[in-house]
Amino acid sequence: MPAKLSVNLNKVALVRNTRHLGIPSVTRAATLCLEAGAGGITVHPRPDARHIRPDDVVQLAQLLQAWPDREFNVEGNPFHNLMDCVADLVARKLPVHQVTFVPDSEGQFTSDHGWNFPQDAERLTPLIAQAHALGLRVSLFMDAESDAMPAAKAVGADRVELYTEPYAAAWGTSGQEAQLQRFAAAARAALDVGLGVNAGHDLNRDNLAAFVRTVPDVAEVSIGHALIADALELGYTATVQAYLQCLRLKA
Repeated sequence: MPAKLSVNLNKVALVRNTRHLGIPSVTRAATLCLEAGAGGITVHPRPDARHIRPDDVVQLAQLLQAWPDREFNVEGNPFHNLMDCVADLVARKLPVHQVTFVPDSEGQFTSDHGWNFPQDAERLTPLIAQAHALGLRVSLFMDAESDAMPAAKAVGADRVELYTEPYAAAWGTSGQEAQLQRFAAAARAALDVGLGVNAGHDLNRDNLAAFVRTVPDVAEVSIGHALIADALELGYTATVQAYLQCLRLKA
């Protein structure tokens, strides 16, 4: 089966937040992406609310009640606002399926590294258990380091999201194949210990098909910046369908 496409809507909210008119609409963007075949929606609410805001998270969860076959992935740093955010959704009996733990700082421009083991193991373990108690699948944002995958499994993670910026940066250069093989090895190491494999960060229409063709058994890709940039030119429907075609090119 092709990897599922989860559309990250942070950049839609970022544009909206530059004015006080409520446009572009985050929920309208989600609806159009879901109608076009996206497998889910991702948001990354940060403490400074510079893009996705708490009310967006609730409204998107309410929207996804009408799409029971799609998933809602809420990502962020579990030591900041993430756990309160998802606990609120669960308390409201609203759908949330996956939390992706990302080790970013409060003022960080964008996510740029994964968790470190064994340094982060002790503090992550109880938070993963808390997420499981809420009935949520836990994915850890990880660099493509094969040796770290057993440690990610040991703290209770269900999946890892491979941080793909190094691959994207190498695309079209002499280092492209080496990065592809590095990510393939990391995915195999994750699968070998029973982890599911997600991926995201700077994947786009140029580099996505080669990635899912080479990296085994990717369950989900989370794509925001490039997809929303493409949608400005092509529209949400054509853009989502183009990314889905990239995922189908795996065969």
